[in-house]
Amino acid sequence: MAYKALYSEVPEELWLPGNSSCQGCGSTLSIRWVLKALGKKTVMVVPASCANVYVGWWPKSSAGVTYLDMAFAAGGSVASGIVAALEYLGRKNVNVVTWAGDGGTTDIGIQALSGAAERGTNFIYICYDNEAYMNTGTQRSSSTPMGAWTTTTPFGKKQQKKNVPMIMAAHNIPYVATACPSYSKDLYEKMKKAKGIEGTKYVHILAPCPPGWRFDTELTVEIGKLAVETGMWVLYEVENGVFRLSSPSKRLMDSSKRKPIEEYIRLQGRFKDIKGEEIRELQRWVDEQWERYTKFEEGCPVY
Repeated sequence: MAYKALYSEVPEELWLPGNSSCQGCGSTLSIRWVLKALGKKTVMVVPASCANVYVGWWPKSSAGVTYLDMAFAAGGSVASGIVAALEYLGRKNVNVVTWAGDGGTTDIGIQALSGAAERGTNFIYICYDNEAYMNTGTQRSSSTPMGAWTTTTPFGKKQQKKNVPMIMAAHNIPYVATACPSYSKDLYEKMKKAKGIEGTKYVHILAPCPPGWRFDTELTVEIGKLAVETGMWVLYEVENGVFRLSSPSKRLMDSSKRKPIEEYIRLQGRFKDIKGEEIRELQRWVDEQWERYTKFEEGCPVY
């Protein structure tokens, strides 16, 4: 019933079927809900990523909105230029959105993103995080979790994942959120909220990737749910500096309600060679992150 009530609010489907994404793609599932929330008056700036491919071949497109393919490092700067042009022309109520992968956000695009945030550019920056450079063959990014196989970390990545949402919260922008397409209502509501806020908004979406993470395509939604249920992926908002856990994650403040991370990683071939001590180290990292988030939820300042 909740899904039907949510769906009935959406006037138009703006991400069309038959696109060229991989089966079970968490990114296209996410962009579908994002566009449902934002509506037709949206301009998408898309740095080099899978999203340049799955939108389709010219002159056809899977997107029902303006969709601009862009250079890897230019997501924040091009969006800033579009915002300035629309303001000059007096065009209001147009959502300018950067839709970038983790490579184009946490690594190559972070300078332009940080600059746009420092200027207070009125746009929404969305990172769909499939935790590697998937479009070019599954190379490691700074968003790849520790222990995960990629073509450039054949024995597993040795470093923990970079926490970009918290980096963006440190910019003192009005809205930061995390999301996952397995919780579509949560994602939809966060995008509706971001749409109505002035200034820079940053939303970081976990996007499970069947070929890159090595799991069956039918498991995308289950994998996303397990990421949240094990505490590997935490759903929250930071609104004007105030941290708030989202409902699916809030109940996990009680660590006994979190599932062991093995339930999440054992379904993914990218973790097939992870050792027992590495699993324990990854679990310790998850628990440490939760200690921090629990303090934020109890009123400790984020920054």
